[in-house]
Amino acid sequence: MIAKTPEELAKLADAERIKDAGNYLRGTLVESLQDPLTGALAEDDAQLSKYHGIYQQDDRDLRDERRRQKLEPRYQFMVRIRVPGGVCTPMQWLDVDRIANTWCNRTIRLTSRQTFQLHGVAKRNLKSTIAEINAALLDTIAACGDVNRNVMCHSNPYQSRLHAEVYEYARRISEHLLPRATAYHEIWLDKAELSGLPAQTKPGYEELLSSSRKDEEPIYGKYYLPRKFKIALAVPPSNDVDIFANDLGFIAIAEDNHLLGFNVTAGGGLSLTHGETSTYPRLADVIGYCLKNKALQVAEEIVKIQRDNGDRINRKHARFKYTLEDRGVEWLKFELNRRLGWNMEPARPFIFEHSGDRYGWVEGANDTWHRTLFIPNGRIADTDDHPMMTGLREIAKVHDGDFRITANQNLLIGQVSSERKPAIDALLEQYRFTDTGQTALRLNSMACVAFPTCGLAMAESERYFPSLLDKLDLIIKQAGLQRDPILIRMTGCPNGCARSVLAEIGFIGKAPGKYNLYLGGGFYGQRLNKLYRENINEEQIVAELTPILHRYGREREPGERFGDFVIRAGYVKEVSAGKDFHL
Repeated sequence: MIAKTPEELAKLADAERIKDAGNYLRGTLVESLQDPLTGALAEDDAQLSKYHGIYQQDDRDLRDERRRQKLEPRYQFMVRIRVPGGVCTPMQWLDVDRIANTWCNRTIRLTSRQTFQLHGVAKRNLKSTIAEINAALLDTIAACGDVNRNVMCHSNPYQSRLHAEVYEYARRISEHLLPRATAYHEIWLDKAELSGLPAQTKPGYEELLSSSRKDEEPIYGKYYLPRKFKIALAVPPSNDVDIFANDLGFIAIAEDNHLLGFNVTAGGGLSLTHGETSTYPRLADVIGYCLKNKALQVAEEIVKIQRDNGDRINRKHARFKYTLEDRGVEWLKFELNRRLGWNMEPARPFIFEHSGDRYGWVEGANDTWHRTLFIPNGRIADTDDHPMMTGLREIAKVHDGDFRITANQNLLIGQVSSERKPAIDALLEQYRFTDTGQTALRLNSMACVAFPTCGLAMAESERYFPSLLDKLDLIIKQAGLQRDPILIRMTGCPNGCARSVLAEIGFIGKAPGKYNLYLGGGFYGQRLNKLYRENINEEQIVAELTPILHRYGREREPGERFGDFVIRAGYVKEVSAGKDFHL
């Protein structure tokens, strides 16, 4: 129920009060941005800014020193760009590169939701950053907040003939579920910024800024959703987007490489809270099949079901997975069919075989080629050993296809013409892009950002994970497993950004230098893992994993994945449902 009186509102989560007072996401953001006395936004505005794709952060490495100096934290902002399906043009890549090196910390972060994150933006530079992102025909609308987030789409290159059609549905779903209120354009793209934008960005903006236009949110309403909402589209046999981790999923059903429709999944989500067994990850259920031209209607109605039924009192219980867990799958099917005015069909057969990326050159359709590059933990920067950012900039200058951010934080150089392939090959060699020599374990690794910028981090992740992998690589090679892919992921807190609870080997930060170790996730994203050891340090991690990896190398059955082996060998029990995660 949505509150309409002060008494009703007082019973809800504080986030609902902020939305109620926020005047369709405006709040006092304009005043906060103009306040020269602090590098921060007002508290409520910092929450509303998430709907505009912005997270207020501070440099946690400097907190103690600045506190001793009686200075406020070194506030900075993360800006997340909306990139449906992770696809952008070479020109957009160059624009993001320029913005990162002008207004940000000279790095680009590729995320596990196929977006760009830009870190280190000062408050005084936020408007310029957002305006230039829009000038690149991109935006940051709804990249964060209690709305549908960036819509994901499979990117594996050998399925390129089908990718274009499925990607188009990802793009259309993303556009259809965007908030409609005008606050974003008023705050970040006022007339001064509009005058400098390319002509193709202007149609409709003047109307959006017109004082005669009335705010409305036909899908979300004034209070938006109880919590964030995530959607992904997958194409079997690849589950590279981890479809079952999403609130809503569409599994492509094709015939002769032509899209017919989608199996629909609902109720996935990975976040939990340490020590609170009422919170747990949950894999989505397959609830039926719809024709492809019905996908937008299905997406809208499921979002509305969560809008109307999600928990607005307890935000830890507010995700769609709990709505579905509390009310049941059959309730959802009935309610969805009622709202649709027609019945979903039974799900069609499908098979997933893997969830990773395919590296190296792969031939696609229409005499084009695709090259997936391993980007350790998604961080693009120049170092003495690897001038990655410069190399990708030079590739973008000669590339005539597209770039695709993968759901595993890697980068696919897509639709490379045969004429341009030799030039890109030469640049890959010049700037030292190579996957050879890397273990399959490392090539299937992923970590979240964590310190120093994430305010939720309890332990290191991105900065620490490579050194742990160095030690695990030695064990992997001793066990003869260097060519055997094992999904290994790390997060600095239990909120699931790197999908660690789906990994065959998962780490979740508990405290500085301490992690919970989870084992037994499914290789193609079909199973949660299980807590194996709690609150252990690096020495203990290595000691625990060494005998297990060696035993796997000796005793595995033909084709047996590591996650399946540790269950068969009795190290952990199989998790069949989210409620079993803590048992």
